[in-house]
Amino acid sequence: MSAAAYFWCACAFMGAAAALTGLALALAPAFPASRLGLRGLKRQRALQKSALWQQLEPLVRWLGVRLRGVLPPATRESLDRQISLAGDVRGLTAEECVALMVLSTLGGAGFAVYLSQSADVSIDFALAVLVPLAALLPYLQLGTLAKERLVTIRRGLPFVIDLMAMAMSAGLDFPAAVRQVVEKAPRPDDPIIEEMSLMLQSLQIGHSRRAVLEEFARRAPCDAVLEFTGAVIQAEERGNPIGDALQVQAATYRSRRSVTAEEAAAKAGVKMTAPLLLVFVSVMLLVLGPLLVGLEGMN
Repeated sequence: MSAAAYFWCACAFMGAAAALTGLALALAPAFPASRLGLRGLKRQRALQKSALWQQLEPLVRWLGVRLRGVLPPATRESLDRQISLAGDVRGLTAEECVALMVLSTLGGAGFAVYLSQSADVSIDFALAVLVPLAALLPYLQLGTLAKERLVTIRRGLPFVIDLMAMAMSAGLDFPAAVRQVVEKAPRPDDPIIEEMSLMLQSLQIGHSRRAVLEEFARRAPCDAVLEFTGAVIQAEERGNPIGDALQVQAATYRSRRSVTAEEAAAKAGVKMTAPLLLVFVSVMLLVLGPLLVGLEGMN
C-alpha cells in the first residue's frame, strides 16, 4: 500500500472513530449543568477575563453534560479532587475536564495531520507523539496549577496568621478575625484570600469551626495548613484561647522564616560559585586572548 493510501485510510479511521464517539455522546443521558457555588463564581470570572474561554465554554459545557452519564464515579471523584486542589480553575467540573481532554486530543490529531502534510514528518510518528501529549495536556496543567497554588498558600499563610493573631488579641472573635483578613487583603484573587473568603462564608451560614477548618485542610493539604488547622482545632477541643494558639503559630512561622532565609543565604554562595567561575574564565579569555594572538603573530 502506498503512503498516500495509508494516510487516507488513517484519516478515514480517525473520522469514523470520531463519528462513533460523537454518536455515543449524543445518545448518552444528559444532565443539567450547575452554575451554583464557588465553581459557578469562578466560571463567571473566567468568562469575563478570557474572550477565548467565552467561545470555548459552551462547547465544553455541552460535551461535559453528555459525559456525565458515562464517566465512572472513581474517575469523576479523582478529577474533582484535582480540580479542587487547583483552585476550581475556570469553574470546571470533572466531566468538563474530560471534555477538554477530548477536544485537546482532536486538536493534537489535527495538528499531527497538518505536520505530516506540511513537513517531512511521518504520520505514524506525529500521531504517536502528539495525540497522547495533547490528551494529557489539560490534566498536566491541572497538576501544575495545584502545585503553584499550594506553594502560594504556604507562603501567604504566615502573614494571615499574624493578622488573625493581632485581631484576636485586640478582642475580635475567630470569624471577625477572618473577616479582617479578607477585607484588608490587597489581592482578593490570591489563593489564600479565596480560601479565607470561603471559610468566612461557611461560618456565616452556620457550619462549625471544626468542619470549616477540616475543609480548608482538605482543599489545601500542605504542611503549613495542616499545622494551622490542627492547632486551632486542638485549642478549641481543650478549651484554650484560640488567640494564644494563633500567636504561638505566628511566632513559630516567624522563626521558621528566619531559619529558611539563613539557609537560602548560605546556599546562595555555593550556587554562585559556578556562574562566577564562568564569568572569571570569560574575562580572562577576553583579556589574554588578544595578547596570545599578538605573541603568535610576532613568532
